[in-house]
Amino acid sequence: MDYYPEPIENLISEFAKLPSIGKRSAERLAISLVFEDDDKVNSFIEAIRLVKSTVKQCTICGNLTDGEICSVCSDRSRNGKLLCVVESVKDLIAIEKSGEFRGKYFVLGNLLSPIKNLELSDIVIDKLKNRVKDGVEEVILAISPTIEGEMTGIFIKEVLKEFDVVVTKIASGIPVGGNLEYFDGDTLFKALEDRREI
Repeated sequence: MDYYPEPIENLISEFAKLPSIGKRSAERLAISLVFEDDDKVNSFIEAIRLVKSTVKQCTICGNLTDGEICSVCSDRSRNGKLLCVVESVKDLIAIEKSGEFRGKYFVLGNLLSPIKNLELSDIVIDKLKNRVKDGVEEVILAISPTIEGEMTGIFIKEVLKEFDVVVTKIASGIPVGGNLEYFDGDTLFKALEDRREI
């Protein structure tokens, strides 16, 4: 039985499709929009429209940008010899919030997972190799310490064997099975600082 008029039920259903939004949160969001003034609702709609029409992935690293190249890749003061490989943009942002890492990034998009039938595309691997060719001396694997993360790290180490590059991974403070996006900046900084070669 539907408790709300169909348009509200539809909105609840759409909100519930978003990550980490359950049915109750979706209901609260939908109902709050019903009672919000028109200007605020229109501003919300315009913000969504603007994000969808202007934000894309950086052509170099995969970070989010409203241009071709993100602010990290275009920052000449950053150390291009250090390349931090992360699973997602959320992980990149988590490390950036620590304020301590001054190298560059590479976003994989996903991890190897035979169970989920996920693999790293040839395009991603070729882009990573091209980044390493451009004078990278150290590749830091800042990947969540899950089974998929460990498999991905081993795979990347193999792929990069043809290059004269040190491959390290983040260390202490990140428990096995943890996701980087949930750790505070100090923990991520310590993990980056105490990285070890693999």
